[in-house]
Amino acid sequence: MIYHSIRFALKVGVTPEQIAPALQQLHKMGKEIDAIQFYCVGRDIGEDFDYGAMFAVKDIDGYKEYMLHPIHRVVDDNLPLVEKMISMDLTDDEDMDIAAKIREIHRSRFEQDPELHQLVINIPSYNGSGVD
Repeated sequence: MIYHSIRFALKVGVTPEQIAPALQQLHKMGKEIDAIQFYCVGRDIGEDFDYGAMFAVKDIDGYKEYMLHPIHRVVDDNLPLVEKMISMDLTDDEDMDIAAKIREIHRSRFEQDPELHQLVINIPSYNGSGVD
């Protein structure tokens, strides 16, 4: 299994009306992408972040399906609302090359979609999966 998690803090002034559709899209992603085994979207209980999400997929093929699904790209259009974000992948997969495979999925995704890459690099603070 691969557990992909994100935590994000909103920019000052982002309203509940602005973030609600983004959260709905995260839920839609969890329900509609076949590769997702289970997911959670909600308020982040820790400090420094407002919301978080976790999506679990069976393997690297599921991870790729999740990352490249069109609805994921729709969700990414909400990145201008984000001030700070971290993402991480946790896995029990025994493939010693899994990290390189995950990095390659992100690299290829950004290469194929320069607008998405720009959205990501414009986040004032972003660390984690897919970061060069």
